[in-house]
Amino acid sequence: MTMPRSYGREKGEKQEEVKREFIEGLKTIEGELGDNLYFGGESFGFVDVVLVPVTSWFHSLEICGKFSIEAECPKITAWIERCMEKESVSTSLPDPHKIHDFVLLLKQKMGIE
Repeated sequence: MTMPRSYGREKGEKQEEVKREFIEGLKTIEGELGDNLYFGGESFGFVDVVLVPVTSWFHSLEICGKFSIEAECPKITAWIERCMEKESVSTSLPDPHKIHDFVLLLKQKMGIE
């Protein structure tokens, strides 16, 4: 998934292409999740631990990219909510709103938008 790194630097059709590729990547991951509660099946495991921190950036990506991960990948959204019910996850991840503030600051410093 390339969107988090390159999305803000692209414009127009290239930006839309990066967004489409990101959503395709999420849909691939969603396909691997399938109807399971977690990527390992019924219990929270290694793949969940590796992937869930990335989701802290989703709020900012949705705002900047003008799309909804929930609309595109509802199983991913449900998985995120299940993961966030675990205290070990919810207390260790950064606040998505603070990440968005950081992204806006970076964009300002880089002269993007």
